[in-house]
Amino acid sequence: RLHLVTWNVGTASPPPDVTSLLQLNSLGPTMDMYVIGLQEVNSRITNFLCDMAFDDPWSIFFMTVLSPLGYIKLSSIRMQGLLLLIFVKHVHLPFIRDIHTHYTRTGLYGYWGNKGGVTVRMSLYGHTICFMNCHLPAHMENTEQRLDDFEKILEMQFEGENIPSTLDHDVLFWFGDLNFRIADYGIHFVRESINNKRYNLLWEKDQLNMAKKKEAFLQEFIEGPLQFKPTYKFDLYSDVYDTSEKKRKPAWTDRILWRVKNLCQHASKEGEFSEEEQTISVTLSNYISHMSYGISDHKPVTGTFVLELKPLLSDPLVTLNPEGEWSAEHDVLISYSAVPEFPSSAWDWIGLFKVAFRHMNDYVTYAWVEDDEISSNKDSKQVYMSAAEIPDVGGEFLLCYYSNNLQSIVGISQPFQIQPNRTSIKKDLTQDENSWMQTPDNLESHNEF
Repeated sequence: RLHLVTWNVGTASPPPDVTSLLQLNSLGPTMDMYVIGLQEVNSRITNFLCDMAFDDPWSIFFMTVLSPLGYIKLSSIRMQGLLLLIFVKHVHLPFIRDIHTHYTRTGLYGYWGNKGGVTVRMSLYGHTICFMNCHLPAHMENTEQRLDDFEKILEMQFEGENIPSTLDHDVLFWFGDLNFRIADYGIHFVRESINNKRYNLLWEKDQLNMAKKKEAFLQEFIEGPLQFKPTYKFDLYSDVYDTSEKKRKPAWTDRILWRVKNLCQHASKEGEFSEEEQTISVTLSNYISHMSYGISDHKPVTGTFVLELKPLLSDPLVTLNPEGEWSAEHDVLISYSAVPEFPSSAWDWIGLFKVAFRHMNDYVTYAWVEDDEISSNKDSKQVYMSAAEIPDVGGEFLLCYYSNNLQSIVGISQPFQIQPNRTSIKKDLTQDENSWMQTPDNLESHNEF
């Protein structure tokens, strides 16, 4: 289950709550992956330079919400105001590989990143998936420019060997503030149709729908029905369309589309492509806007999908476990084994993480698999961690094996308990007791007594 968000946040700060946006109160099964595409994240030079050195406020915000629920930030990419974040449940980490990111500037003839696309691709259980968050040119008259820019974004190439082009991925999701408008109809007819919830009257004049009928490269993209109000342009903190002097005509600027490569092949080779060969399918569960969010002049749009995968990868490359009882009172051991074809490296490491860790660098400590190895045989290897590196307070943790060659986590342990260091805790309590006895107030009252 994949939940995809697109939202032009208009340089605003995160809202107080995103429970409904992320469907966190849904009665159905929880999501396996969240894909969050934002546009117009605050990119003033001071903000942008700070965000380059540290995580931006939106990334921190979503990590704070999702990490306690068992999601890790798998990947992110930022280009000025464009931000793409991907969160995934721990259990899927060993089956997600070959993660690559890319950005394409299209503003100011390709020299400026206020418009363009940011992209993340990966192999998910052996299937290639690509996510593309775009912010295309604004204004009614720029339809051709929007299409030209999107074609340019589609043509970009990821760095690295044997990585398919964008359109050669098994599934491609295309979303963002695509800025397509409603042509021909006047503002009064558009608003009246919206007020009467007769959205279907506007569909045929939606510029993206019109372009899909003419442009071959768009015809393979699928979109759910636009059964929600156009998401642009609203007065801030309201569900009232633009009351400024400009009185912008409402439009479905914020969209989510997808393309399944096998379906395209099936359509082009009718009769040659059997149903049994279909190893991945994408089903849209819902496609909605969220009117309660008013921090910008756009309303966020979400698409919830079910991806049915015939796993091409069903076993992790590395399995690992903590040995015996762990505490900071003694050095501890990790045992792990790898499949024969695993491309190990001297730069591989095993990290100790709190269960609610945020991203792959959010480790408590780590051990190098070669430097800290203490035993090895054909079935398994052992690595040690020093007691000095283990948290005294204990708690629930897990271990992750990071592959330098694959640039991803390829093995993850079950959660386990680390026992508190009794000696250290006793020592801390004694120190606290002594320091309380030595405070001036206590000394004074003792003398008076």
